Amino acid sequence: MKQAWYVGTMVFPFLLIGCVTGQRDRLDPDIQAMVRDINPDRIESHINTLVGFGTRNTMSDTESPIRGIGAARRWIRDEFKRISAANGDRLVVEMDGYHQETDGKRIVKPVDILNVLATLPGSQPESRERVYVVSGHYDSICSNPSDYEHDAPGANDDASGVAAVLEMARVMSKYEFDATIVFMAVAGEEQGLMGSSYQARKSREQGDNIEGMFTNDIIGNSLSAHGKRDRDHVRVFSENVPLSETPKQAEIRKRIGNEHDSAARQLARSIDRVCDQYVPGFDVVLINRLDRFLRGGDHKSYALAGYPGVRFTEMNENYRHQHQNVRVEDGVQYGDLPEFVDFAYTANVARVNAASLATLARAPAPPKNVRVIVAKLATDTTLRWNANTESDLAGYDILWRETTSPQWQSSKRVGRVTECTLPLSKDNYIFGVAAIDREGHRSRAVYPLPAKQ
Repeated sequence: MKQAWYVGTMVFPFLLIGCVTGQRDRLDPDIQAMVRDINPDRIESHINTLVGFGTRNTMSDTESPIRGIGAARRWIRDEFKRISAANGDRLVVEMDGYHQETDGKRIVKPVDILNVLATLPGSQPESRERVYVVSGHYDSICSNPSDYEHDAPGANDDASGVAAVLEMARVMSKYEFDATIVFMAVAGEEQGLMGSSYQARKSREQGDNIEGMFTNDIIGNSLSAHGKRDRDHVRVFSENVPLSETPKQAEIRKRIGNEHDSAARQLARSIDRVCDQYVPGFDVVLINRLDRFLRGGDHKSYALAGYPGVRFTEMNENYRHQHQNVRVEDGVQYGDLPEFVDFAYTANVARVNAASLATLARAPAPPKNVRVIVAKLATDTTLRWNANTESDLAGYDILWRETTSPQWQSSKRVGRVTECTLPLSKDNYIFGVAAIDREGHRSRAVYPLPAKQ
């Protein structure tokens, strides 16, 4: 155990309560197997099948067995069922949604908005009510969002995300997780996040404990319109100031400066860490905004409902292959076609998703009521939190970084304690607390709020 901590030439004695010797977390062999099992050929097959329905516009045909959004969602449902049957019927597969009337915008006729869900229930009694959601949207559009007749293949936007979710469900349903995972294909994204908004509101009304939501939207292209190829990076977007922030929370944030420490931002940092562990050679690029400039995705629906959500999107989008009628113009091919999807790249994005979901769903819950004690002026920083209830809890990681750093810079593992004092000033550092189990699975970090005790 270290007895001192060094900054430059200065030495400070450790005041950590329950401090244990730091060590590199061992990798989970199950998660390593999941990463290996993600198959780009299956992802390619799923994308081609979805493109084969011609158009998946929200208002397209619902009766045809071969064309339109109805055929697409029935195929997704049946694929989830096939996956479940191959793994002991461990997935609960259902369609859920509502009837949407004409809205005077992108919905030009009444339509049913139906999401397809496959739920893998958690196995740990104290954790199974904790939920992680991963989604892609299965609807597509061409140049005119209300045009439900012309082909809208939607290979990258967003058959790539749905194919990744289906492949994750196939691979991950072979294993058990402490918490519950929901694999979801949503409708109505292109008409205004309709399917995800319905699902997020329903979860909020039911009081569901959703600790993280991943949406995969436009994750299949590795070649930009300028000819730049990038197969090694994926962007992960996360909100800074929560969309659900209350006036009281805003007042506290302005006083303590934690605008880069939302639950969603901590979720994104966790994903980046897991990627480094399980998908070496591939890298997460954290983008510190909710979504691309002036744009939105299905994680926004969950953010508005108060749940932490992030978005996975390729590094270099090519707008010739998004929201375009299929055509050749001045010798340039337009349209969201499978030939412009990099299936190996998409598989790597799916691997990062799967490893991150598996780690979080096997980890303890994020600590509750994490607080920094401000009963008196002090140059040390004392953190307190409520004890986790999981039987396999090993302890907690205390994290810190300089206020200008986007990433955690240092950490110290403590035992099954609920208080820790560090020889660091809360003026100069940002702190976080994460729970960890005996196998080394770590929760996302939680930023401490000021409290007297």
